[in-house]
Amino acid sequence: MTKTTKILTIQDISCYGQCSITVALPIISAFGIETAVLPSAVLSTHTAGFTDYTFRDLTEDLPAIQEHWEKEEIYFDAIYTGYIGSIKQLDYIKDIIKSRLKENGKVFVDPAMADYGEFYYGFDQEFADKMGKLCKLGDYVLPNTTEACYLLHRKWKPDFTKDEMTEIAEKLSDFTKKYVILKGDTHKKDQLGMLVSDKTSSDIQFVYNDRIDHLSHGTGDVFASAFVGSSMIGKTPTSSAKIAGEFTKKAIEETVDDETHGYGVKFERVLPSLHDLIQKY
Repeated sequence: MTKTTKILTIQDISCYGQCSITVALPIISAFGIETAVLPSAVLSTHTAGFTDYTFRDLTEDLPAIQEHWEKEEIYFDAIYTGYIGSIKQLDYIKDIIKSRLKENGKVFVDPAMADYGEFYYGFDQEFADKMGKLCKLGDYVLPNTTEACYLLHRKWKPDFTKDEMTEIAEKLSDFTKKYVILKGDTHKKDQLGMLVSDKTSSDIQFVYNDRIDHLSHGTGDVFASAFVGSSMIGKTPTSSAKIAGEFTKKAIEETVDDETHGYGVKFERVLPSLHDLIQKY
């Protein structure tokens, strides 16, 4: 009997809007991986482009869920964290990782807290500093350039040179056990890239995709989820970044001509392409 790989993803549920758990669950499942969820909060919609959304903080539910899982002896091969609802949750999540992760299990941390030079609503530098401590439990940490700058207490700017991106990635090695995947390399005019940095060997690889001039919410979650799925089926970090980057690009391409679809990308339409991407990379 084939062993079942089990992943736990910890992030919010936006009831409407393609992000967080509503993205992670179908994408990781498409890799044939059993995916459990632990919601950090429940929102009526996500926070980008909507007003007067509801927000239910589930912070105080986390310890009881952990306790129940401990009684049931439930463990996971990997734990993947995304948008976290409150600073208090970060300590609870560290406890869950230490308690429920199998020996030699993997931790993926997407420090989803900022973009385009600004924190998301409700986050600040205190949260970023606490998030940095969670990142240090991660085998893979996946920040964009804004999040990286907040982690490093560095000033953000829209464009960094290749040397500057390399320097940031090297400094981020303090925030991971193994790998940093730094998103947002813009030094190539028509391409958008990322760095894959291996702390254990100091090796840095650049991965690029064609740039599409379309601003979409949730693309970071799409990328991170596809990266997690790829990694958990045995792909290298560089191959996983290529799969995730191209999958995200395809999802944006499906969305770019639909002006009414400003709340996410149509990743569902390109889920079948994952098979070919896995074979390609």
